[in-house]
Amino acid sequence: MSVAVLLLLGLGLPVAAEGRRNRCFFNRTQEFCECYNLSEETAASIIQCLPATVVEFWGGDLEKYADFPIRDLDDSVIDTLGSLLIQKIIIGNVLVPEVLLAGVLRFFSYTHVRELAFESCVFQGTGDWSDMEGQNLPILSLSFHNVTCAPLTGHEQAFSSLSTWLGTLKELAVTGSRVTSLPCAIGRLFAALHSLNLAHNSLGDGSLAPAFCQGAFPQLQQLSLRHNNLSSYHSVCEGVGLLLRLRHLDLSHNELMADPSSSCQWPSSLQHFNLSNAGLDEVPAPLPPRLEVLDMSHNHLHAVDISLSSMKKLFLNQNLLRAVPSIRNCPMLDTLHLDNNSISELPRDEVKLLGRLQDVAVAGNPFSCSCSGAGGLQALAATGHLGQGWPGDYRCHSPAQYQGWQVAQVPVSVLRCDPAAVVAPLCVALALLGVAGA
Repeated sequence: MSVAVLLLLGLGLPVAAEGRRNRCFFNRTQEFCECYNLSEETAASIIQCLPATVVEFWGGDLEKYADFPIRDLDDSVIDTLGSLLIQKIIIGNVLVPEVLLAGVLRFFSYTHVRELAFESCVFQGTGDWSDMEGQNLPILSLSFHNVTCAPLTGHEQAFSSLSTWLGTLKELAVTGSRVTSLPCAIGRLFAALHSLNLAHNSLGDGSLAPAFCQGAFPQLQQLSLRHNNLSSYHSVCEGVGLLLRLRHLDLSHNELMADPSSSCQWPSSLQHFNLSNAGLDEVPAPLPPRLEVLDMSHNHLHAVDISLSSMKKLFLNQNLLRAVPSIRNCPMLDTLHLDNNSISELPRDEVKLLGRLQDVAVAGNPFSCSCSGAGGLQALAATGHLGQGWPGDYRCHSPAQYQGWQVAQVPVSVLRCDPAAVVAPLCVALALLGVAGA
């Protein structure tokens, strides 16, 4: 009975594929089980997966099971399902008839499975989801990566049959699947969703407002739109404006253009903003008013002027900055990363301000190791707040006699760097001795 139950959970994966044996492999230490291309003849090996908390099924063709009759379970099967330890199931490299998936999905209501993931799958046909009407499932995290299916538009009614379950889902990821749009009606079904990952898709500026319409994703806190086709900072701002609980937004790896005249207001709840690798040559405006973490690394910034009283962490590494940006108007700042820019020196007044931070990183810059240049970095390092990379990644670019040296090794004694500070007191002392002798 247990074998039959696990075959149901794995959607009965059959048929051998090249280079893989038709059996399961159990890692007892990690309570992890991998099954490859199980056939009816070799299904006995699936017994090894009974103690596992994570089970992966890879390869096969489910079309021959599309008409497999799935009826209500008797009490013994329900008890067996409830006794399994499986918390997560991954299904990969298979063609999934939706009619079969619709029939099997309801069996998860008798298990403890919390996560379900599909990797490199093709969903085919149309399923009858009516049996899921009003059905609860324990699954709280659902992910699809590199999957192929029919466009979501026009299938809103089918999703409505899943509304009871989708209304409790906490995490959803649809990545690398060429998604171009997300219908408003579907977004409204995810009443409790906290995290939505839509990275590596084909979403454009105009697709956001319909996807995040009034009433869609009302509890959403984390949204990833990295690696899409977004281009307008202003349009993105308007598109997510109704996500009133949004705290984390990732727009990295899009080619964004800032609109200097934009008056759009980001959700006031937004605290973490990732604009790295976004092709920006200036800091876009406006920024979220209560922002705490801003990542603008790997852009083309020549200058940065930010005034945010709530800002705590600022990442500006891999830009074109020639000077340390002023942090006077960011009183809460505790982290500043400026690695791999074009900064040659840390001015003395900036060193004093940077010394108040907990984490400062300036590695990989072309430092001028004059007395003030090397001295400023050494003084900052003495505070213990220079981040990873000191001293090995802090090297002199000039002058010639110190080129290639570690900044930490450059002598910055008072006698060498400021002889007047030594000579003047010495002259005064000699004068006083002369007066006393007279």
